[in-house]
Order: sequence, then C-alpha cells, then structure tokens
Amino acid sequence: MSRLALLPLFFLFFLHGCDAQSQPLPHSEKLSAEKVEAIAQRINDRYPDLSGKLRKQILATVVRSLDNMVFIEGGEFEMGDFGTLCQYDPANMGTWPYGQEPERLCPITPERHDDYLHQVRLSSYYLSRYQTRLEDFDLFRTSLGLALFDADLREREDLQELFHPDKPAWTESWQEAKDYCLWVRELSSYPVDLPSEAQWEYAARNRGQYVQYPTDTGSLDYGRNIPADKITDELPIAQFAATPLGLYDMAGNATDWVNDWYAENYYQVSPLENPKGPNMGTQKVRRGSNYQETMWMSANTVRRWNDDLNRSRHLPGTSFRCSLQSDTPL
Repeated sequence: MSRLALLPLFFLFFLHGCDAQSQPLPHSEKLSAEKVEAIAQRINDRYPDLSGKLRKQILATVVRSLDNMVFIEGGEFEMGDFGTLCQYDPANMGTWPYGQEPERLCPITPERHDDYLHQVRLSSYYLSRYQTRLEDFDLFRTSLGLALFDADLREREDLQELFHPDKPAWTESWQEAKDYCLWVRELSSYPVDLPSEAQWEYAARNRGQYVQYPTDTGSLDYGRNIPADKITDELPIAQFAATPLGLYDMAGNATDWVNDWYAENYYQVSPLENPKGPNMGTQKVRRGSNYQETMWMSANTVRRWNDDLNRSRHLPGTSFRCSLQSDTPL
C-alpha cells in the first residue's frame, strides 16, 4: 500500500486519539479552565480505553463534585446530645435551651452513645451540598468495569422511578462510599474524602449551634424542609429547603456514611482537635436519618448509627456525601 493511501487511515486514527482533547471542557464555578484541563488529562491518562463519551461524563462528574463543595468555616463546639424539652413541638422548636436550665432538659436520643458532651475544635473544610447521585455512582462503577447493580430490575417499566438517576446513591458497603470519594480525589488531585463524624455534626448544626433538626429553620415543616412521614421511598436529592449553610438532605431521605470507626465510648476519649474516630473497629458510623423513619424522633443532628461495613445487597436509604479536606479556597 502506498504512503498516500495510508494517509487517510493515519488521519482517522489521529482524530480518534485526539477525540477527548478536542471536546469542549465543562464550565466550572470554582475551578479555572487550566485546572479543568488538568483533570481532563488525568482522566484520559487513567482511562485510555474508555470511549470519549464516558470520559466526558467522568470529567463533568468530577468538576461538578468540586463545584458542589460548600466551604465550612471551622470553629469550636460542644459535640453530642445537648438536650431538648421533655415535651416539644417539632414544628416550632424555638431557641435552645428553651427557657430552661440545660441540666433540666431531656435527651434528644436516648441510648445512642451520644450523651457525653465534649468540646471539639475543627479546622475549616468543605462538605458536599448534595448526597452523591445514583447516576454518578453508576458511572464510578462503570469506570471500574463493574456491572450496574440490579441491572435486571432496572429494565422493568414499573421500577423506573425506583432507580431515578437523581436519587441518593445506594450502597452495599461503607467501602464503596469511601472508594467513590477517593476516586474523585485521584482524578481531581484535590483531598476529597468522606467527612469525619465531627465534621458532619458541626455542619448539620450550622457550625455547631444547638440546633435539633438540620433544616432551614431548625424545626420540621413536613413537605417543605423534610419529607413527610408517609413517604415510602427515597426521593431525588434537593427536593426540600437547604440548611442555612446551603446543605441539602442532611436528614429525612438517606443517611450518610462518615469516615469514623464506631466505639461506644469514643466521645469520652475524643481529642479536642479535629477528631477522626477510633484507630480501628468492626463497625462504621452513619449520620442523619432515612425515609423509613419517623422524622420527629430520628431526623436530628446528634444521633449516631453504628453499622456493619457490608450488607447483603445494594439498598436505598444508606448513602453518602463527600468532603474536601482543605481549609484553603479551591
């Protein structure tokens, strides 16, 4: 074959190889065009065998993940169950300590190993405005060469809403949540990770205020700032009013995995500065509440869930949001 005949083939190969680089970069609210381009290059290097379409989707997901990060100014607060009125109206909580002496208040969550109040001082950090979407979690699994979970069920017309792409990601294990955040970390070159338990509570309480419910008002307004108790399934993210810090779904739809190992007595030995939980354990911590619970009882800012690392399958109601472990602007 002549050199002239080979030129068209070479040209087509060149175009295919440059496909990802020739695609327009997504706009970012926080990142410069140069930073977005660097992320795109890391994705191309990491996934040379994926299609240009998939790499473009991954790029958009990583950039959006960083754009969704809310800066949380650090500070000191009293972590744990700070108490509530023994009889109260969840729709009209008022201001703590509600005209009472704090020691006369009743526990918010009895028998949840959160009663030991202790001082915590946190550095500034970022927390995702939203829980991770099912669509983004699916893309993460696809990038690893894993099949979509419940792929056969997703084909059923009557179950389409169950697997809505904007619902919180379903997890089968804590490790999946951890790995997703580390995936964003690897591709973005930013210190993305699961938040610590202290970071989650500090943010849910509007930088450590004595707020019982993580809503825009600190009270429950069913259908406006939290799902109604009659809801029987997860809802797409951000259907209700955000907290004063701009965080959505801190309770009521799905719980959030956090980084910490669980120990009953950890609050009694927790260090003051940036506690990260025990060094080891057999269970991890979840925070928040999910759609299966009675909101006035469970959707508070202080309750701790201890849960096994693995479950039998992917299930709704247990999700996660990533954090950015940095006190400097993006």
